[in-house]
Amino acid sequence: MNILWRIVAYLKPYKFRLLLAFLFSGGVAALQGVTAWLVGPVLQEIFIDRNPNLVVLLPLILLGVTILKALFSYGQSYLMGYVGQWLIADVRQQLFIHIVRLPIRFHDANSSGRLMARVVSDVNEMANAIPSVLKDMFQQGLTFLVLISVAFYRNWELASVVLVLLPLSSYVLIRVGKRIRNLSRRGQESIGSMASVLKEAFTGIKIVKAYGQEEKEGERFAQMNKAFRRVQVKSSQASAISSPMLEIIGACGVAFIIWYGGGLVITGEMTSGDFFSFLAALFMAYAPVRKMSGANSSIQRALAGGKRVFSVLDLDSELEKDEGKELLPPITRHLTFSDVSFTYEGAKEPSLDKVNLIVQVGEVVALVGASGSGKTTLVSLVPRFYRPTEGTVTIDGIDIRLADRASLRQQIGIVSQETVLFDDLIRNNIAYGRPDATEEQIVEAARAAYAWEFIERLPQGLETFVGENGLKLSGGQRQRLAIARAILRDPPILILDEATSALDSESEKLVQQALANLMKGRTTLVIAHRLSTVQHANRLVVMQRGRIEEIGTHVELLQKGGLYTRLYQTQFQLTQLEPLSAT
Repeated sequence: MNILWRIVAYLKPYKFRLLLAFLFSGGVAALQGVTAWLVGPVLQEIFIDRNPNLVVLLPLILLGVTILKALFSYGQSYLMGYVGQWLIADVRQQLFIHIVRLPIRFHDANSSGRLMARVVSDVNEMANAIPSVLKDMFQQGLTFLVLISVAFYRNWELASVVLVLLPLSSYVLIRVGKRIRNLSRRGQESIGSMASVLKEAFTGIKIVKAYGQEEKEGERFAQMNKAFRRVQVKSSQASAISSPMLEIIGACGVAFIIWYGGGLVITGEMTSGDFFSFLAALFMAYAPVRKMSGANSSIQRALAGGKRVFSVLDLDSELEKDEGKELLPPITRHLTFSDVSFTYEGAKEPSLDKVNLIVQVGEVVALVGASGSGKTTLVSLVPRFYRPTEGTVTIDGIDIRLADRASLRQQIGIVSQETVLFDDLIRNNIAYGRPDATEEQIVEAARAAYAWEFIERLPQGLETFVGENGLKLSGGQRQRLAIARAILRDPPILILDEATSALDSESEKLVQQALANLMKGRTTLVIAHRLSTVQHANRLVVMQRGRIEEIGTHVELLQKGGLYTRLYQTQFQLTQLEPLSAT
């Protein structure tokens, strides 16, 4: 009920339309009762008593009631559909915004495919409760009550049979509903798994084809598809059984009523018109019960979807965690790591172990070391993608955990090896961090990133769509657009995470020139495997197994003959014969 009330709470902005829909639903229910009541006069006055005065009037009344009921039915169906679609859009928007505001840890633990299923499929299932509850349960429930009232008006003794059958029918609905809710939850989980397989296969389609693994991917999807099909079949079975069971229960009641009521007609204690009016009301009351049974299935699916949706919405977002925190002033002195340790969730060993480092304003510090030494983890702590397990990261002496996260990230620009571009215009990709940027500022940033030379050759220039993740551009072009984006943002702190490692020599040269423009006057942390690209850094920090092993300039570290020297020799032993001379 808590989940259901939370779903219903989204209806508040549409209360006027809902009130109108309720009035229309009440009209439909009332007119359905009038139709059942009219069966008695029509049968008695026209076919039994043969009253010529009513042979025209009663059919016209019946026709008018039917037309009016159809208009009310259309009005409530349209209004419920309108409210349902708006509610879906509202919940989906809120869920999406909330998910993108959740910490990186949440995204690490949940695949993008499963999150897509939450936003699309779960929200659809959840929002289906609205027309089911308001249209079917309310209107059909009201219709059932009106028709039963007609039946009681005709003969309360016969109608009492219905009261005996109601608890049994309710028991069937409750048991079947619980089964459907559990199966629906499992079905939604299967949809998430399918979405993950689909996303991986489609985004990695070149690798799939290059390694000839189309059949293997088909088998992976078939497993997920089979699991989903199995759950859906069971759910359909549960949904299908409720209606026949209710029909059998109802048939038992009708059989008794025909036997007992027929005897009343034969003995003259009840007129034929009253009996058939009663019987019509009873038969018409079965339709609302059947529809409520179907609505119950929808409600159970909605509750399962709502539980999954609210389980995400109930998580604290980064915005909520930062409430009341003060804005972080622009960096003026230094960025400091003090006894910083960090362990990923589920890992046995720490990725960082007691790291101490001070980066002065305007300094270029390069982090080098073998893969898995902790370089990327260390720089990920600066924008607070993760929180240190121990120790602190401070800017000008202020612990960044105590500062507003948005004000912190406004000071940071990131250019990584895996360039992220959006399926949008080149203009919008460059201005992603500054949507208010002018045309001149965008062009200036593109020139500084050496991207303008290829942009102006494109037929549509800045208005060119780059495709999904920039697939219409080369690797070097994508990287230069990412650098232009960082230049336009103009951050005082810059993080370069192996920004040139995936490029050819010619593209790397252009990107290095663009990076040189980007790093001017900025506090920069550079991660690089190619040691040749960081020789001119102010300092090199050599890391191994989450610890800082050496710190110094390129020349100082070579003269020291330690870990950096071994790394340098490994990379250049085939091309340089005198790397250790430091001359």
